[in-house]
Amino acid sequence: MKVLKFLLVFLCAVSCSKRETHPYSFYYWKTNLALNHTEKNILSKASIPYLYTRFFDIDKVDGKFQPVGVITKDQNFQTDKQIVPTVFITNRTLLNITDQDIKFLAENINNLIQKKTSEYHLKTNSEIQIDCDWTAGTQNDYFKFLKELKKISGKEITCTLRLHQVKDKAQTGIPPVEKVYLMCYSTSSPLENSDKNSILDVNILKSYLSKIDEYPIRKIEVALPIYSWGIVTNHLEKHKLINALSKKDLENPNFRRISENTAEVLKDGFYFGHYLNKGFTIKIEEISDDQLRDVVQFLENKIHNFNIIYYQLDSKFVLNKDFKF
Repeated sequence: MKVLKFLLVFLCAVSCSKRETHPYSFYYWKTNLALNHTEKNILSKASIPYLYTRFFDIDKVDGKFQPVGVITKDQNFQTDKQIVPTVFITNRTLLNITDQDIKFLAENINNLIQKKTSEYHLKTNSEIQIDCDWTAGTQNDYFKFLKELKKISGKEITCTLRLHQVKDKAQTGIPPVEKVYLMCYSTSSPLENSDKNSILDVNILKSYLSKIDEYPIRKIEVALPIYSWGIVTNHLEKHKLINALSKKDLENPNFRRISENTAEVLKDGFYFGHYLNKGFTIKIEEISDDQLRDVVQFLENKIHNFNIIYYQLDSKFVLNKDFKF
């Protein structure tokens, strides 16, 4: 009996100590491709051999398609990771677009990716990722574009998938790709008056993804947030964002702490490169490992064998993080 009890305890201990691990890497979303020592070190430990790198955005300016923020590269940039070119396309780019426009857009995006890949001697893989917050009104043309880009480039075309596009899939449609990247952040707008964390509210995320296991595209990778910011509110309840702030930044003699993550400015002055007036408030939004762990455990019951891509690779965000979930 004692042997049996010991065996049960042992098996339970082994079972409870097991933790599903997910290979991981990062998005790189800066305009200049450069890595400092911290970023190089963190990236070298990533278990996926890819760095998902934003090459440029596409917007429509005065009725014309325009590449915005085209990437540059520091001459000292080096990595063993293969680069996955990633392009963000604004939803308004796709409004009132013709079939001729779609072909033109796909050709020029592919050409610009090839140009930058060659110019900077980048080692890319066989994938191009498109990031777009498409809607019910633009889905048909966006899906045509994805097919056209695949035909022109000869590459595997993948795309991002936002929470509302999962919840409202009957309206927004299913993109014609074999793999999507589920964006597990931006659960609400940071420019609204709310006590919720706009980067990631786990309860909101779970409600949007309650039926993610029914999503017809079976290969789903998971994008998780590690970024932070401060939301500044003025006397007129207008908001603006200051990137990469943390709760430690509220430890200032010119601030009055209102709560753990909110403070009031007591003295006019320049703070974090911005001029803030007395009476302005600063709300910090950042993501804990516990929140990320909660999301991963939820998704493990819905989808299986997924990789994790953290947004984003920046020394401001990667220190003291547990990436091995």
